[in-house]
Amino acid sequence: MSARTRKAIARPLTLKDAFETEFARRELERRAAEEAERRQQAADLEGAEALHAALVADRDFLESRGLVADRRRYMVSIDHARFRIAAYFEAGKVAVSLSDKRGAPTASTPRRQDTAEDAADALRLIALMLVDEIR
Repeated sequence: MSARTRKAIARPLTLKDAFETEFARRELERRAAEEAERRQQAADLEGAEALHAALVADRDFLESRGLVADRRRYMVSIDHARFRIAAYFEAGKVAVSLSDKRGAPTASTPRRQDTAEDAADALRLIALMLVDEIR
């Protein structure tokens, strides 16, 4: 062992050392959390884009049913004169809701809500809600 190593080992811990160690640890945790949040947001955005692409793939179907598909960042919606089906991607889940447009000039409380695991599952839920409304 060199004299320098012995000196580092023998040096007593100070408040400044403890503070700097804790500060650095928390900074690493903060950066890791921010990176995880960034990755999750990217995945949520990717899911919204995939769902929107699946919905607009058959424009003739949408037009024949009087539907308009739209995407705003993490939310994908299908609008009809009587209802709106919306899918909101957040934290790796998809909240799918059906709201009635009849009688309410502003957005109403959803009549039906469900949660999907991914874009494919959300597409299935949207199709179920759509069948119930269009029948």
